[in-house]
Amino acid sequence: MLIQASAGFGMLYRLDLTKAAMELLSVLIERQEPGGEVNASQAELGARVGLSRNSANTAMALLESRNLVLRPEDRKYRTYYLHPYVASYASQEELEEAIEEASERIATGELPEITAPLYETPPPKRQPQAPLRAIRAAG
Repeated sequence: MLIQASAGFGMLYRLDLTKAAMELLSVLIERQEPGGEVNASQAELGARVGLSRNSANTAMALLESRNLVLRPEDRKYRTYYLHPYVASYASQEELEEAIEEASERIATGELPEITAPLYETPPPKRQPQAPLRAIRAAG
């Protein structure tokens, strides 16, 4: 049984994630190894929650832009890391050590913080579109 770090979850509502990004994040959390490493392709992860390849790519880009998902410097194919603040660990001791190390790495600039978009005013909510209706052709 893994122990889930929860430092980043308290701010999820502020991250302005799409439904697809939230679903992809849940799959990443489900598939991770202790410490947050996930070895799977975007297509594989997206298919798990019914996302197209394009939707999975867009959702992953959003998760990466918020620093919830980190990619290795060498951009290894099929390798992702969850930010230490949302990753799971094998023991309470590993969790505490990882959080302490992450805090130090953030302070030195080695590790990015999870970032929420900063808006002076919130973006407008998407308005529901009126249903399409058929019209008679001229002629």
